[in-house]
Amino acid sequence: MSGATTRGAGTLPGDPPPEGAPPGGRRALAVWGIGVSVYFVAVIFRTSLGVAGLDAADRFDVGASALSTFSILQLLVYAGMQIPVGLLVDRLGTKKVLSLGAVLFTLGQLGFALSPSYGMALAARALLGCGDAMTFISVLRLGTRWFPARRGPLVGQMAGLIGMAGNLVSTLVLARLLHGVGWTQAFAGSSLAGVVVLVLVLLFLKDHPEGHEPEPVPHQGADYVRRQIAASWREPGTRLGLWVHFTTQFPAMVFLLLWGMPFLVEAQGLSRAAAGELLTLVVLANMAVGLVYGQVVARHHGARLPLALGTVGATAVLWAVTLAWPGDRAPMWLLIVLCAVLGACGPASMIGFDFARPANPPERQGTASGITNMGGFVASMTTLFAIGVLLDATGDDYTVAFSAVFVLQALGVTQILRLRGRAARRERERLVASRVETVHVPA
Repeated sequence: MSGATTRGAGTLPGDPPPEGAPPGGRRALAVWGIGVSVYFVAVIFRTSLGVAGLDAADRFDVGASALSTFSILQLLVYAGMQIPVGLLVDRLGTKKVLSLGAVLFTLGQLGFALSPSYGMALAARALLGCGDAMTFISVLRLGTRWFPARRGPLVGQMAGLIGMAGNLVSTLVLARLLHGVGWTQAFAGSSLAGVVVLVLVLLFLKDHPEGHEPEPVPHQGADYVRRQIAASWREPGTRLGLWVHFTTQFPAMVFLLLWGMPFLVEAQGLSRAAAGELLTLVVLANMAVGLVYGQVVARHHGARLPLALGTVGATAVLWAVTLAWPGDRAPMWLLIVLCAVLGACGPASMIGFDFARPANPPERQGTASGITNMGGFVASMTTLFAIGVLLDATGDDYTVAFSAVFVLQALGVTQILRLRGRAARRERERLVASRVETVHVPA
C-alpha cells in the first residue's frame, strides 16, 4: 500500500483523482450552491439594465451614448477589479470576498432604484459593478476547493448556467415588475435578494472542506502581488484563456446587457413583448448549450478550442447575414436562429477558464481566473461604447453600429491562433511534470 502527494496543477479532465483531492459530494454541492446563489443574484442586478434601457433613457433624458455609459462604467469597474479580486480571493478566501461583494452590489441596486439624477445613477452602477466583480471568481475558487479537478469544466459551466438563470429572471420577472409597479419599486424590491444571499453566506458558507486546508502562502505586500500576476501571465494557458473569453463572450453580453432590446424594437420593428421573448431565447439557449459544452470538455479535453472557435464562427456568420439582409428588417426565423446561436457565447467563454486552470497551481487560481475573466468584459465594454458612438454618429444605423462586433472577433481569433501552440506544449509539460512529481511512499 502506498500514499501519494501531487501538486494538482497539471491534472486534466479524465485523469483519476489524486489522493487528497477534494471529495465533492452532497455537502460540497450545498456549499457551492450558496456561493452560486450570490452570483445568480449579481447577474440579475447586472443585467437589469438590459430590460430597462429604454425606460432609463426616458427617466434620465439621455441619448444612446449616455445610455451606453451606464453599462460601460459598470463593466469598466468589473474588468478593472478582476485581478485585484483574484488576489483577494487567493489571500482572504471565498467567504470574505463574496460577503463584501454582496454588500456592494446590493447597495448599488438600491442606489440605482433611488437615484434622482443621471450622475447618481452612474455612481450606483459603478458600485454594483464593483460588487459583481467579486462573485464569479470567488465561485470558481470555491469549486476548485470543494470538487475534484476532473469536475472543473462541468462545475464551471454549471456556475455559468445558473448565472444565466439570473439573466432569465431579469428578462421575465424584473421586466414585468418594471412595467407593473414602476422603476423605484422594481429595483428597490429586487435589492432584497442581495440581503438574503448575504445572510446565507455569513451563516453557512465555508471556504474548503475539513482536512483540505490550503497550504499557507507567504504574502509580502506589493512583491507578492507582482509575483502572482507575473507568474500567472507568463503561462501561455492564462493568456489563451483570456483571449478565448475575450472573443466568445461579448456578442451575447452586449446584446443582453443593453443593445438587444433597442435593436429588436427600433431596428427590427418588434414589440417589447416579442423582443423580450427573443432575449429569453438567448438565455435558454445559453443554459442548454452550457450543459452540453461542460460534458463535452470534461470528457474530451481536445474539444476546447474547436468549440470556442466554432462558436465564434457561427456567431459571426449569423450576425453578418442578419445585418446584410435585404430590406429594413430581417425575418423572424433569422432572428430566432441568431438568438439561439448567441446563447452559445456564454458557455464558449467558460472554456477560457479551462485553459487557465490547468496552467496554474492552486495558490494562483484566483489570480489566473481574474486575468481570464477580464477578457470578455473588456471586449464587451469596448463594443458597448463603439455601438453607442456609432448609433449617435449615423442617426441610429444599427447595421453600421453592430459591425463593430466583427472587428473585436477578428482581433481575438488572431490572438487565439497565435497562442494555441505554445499553450498546448506548456500544458503537456506541466502534466508530465505533475505525474513525475507524484511521490509514492511505502506504508
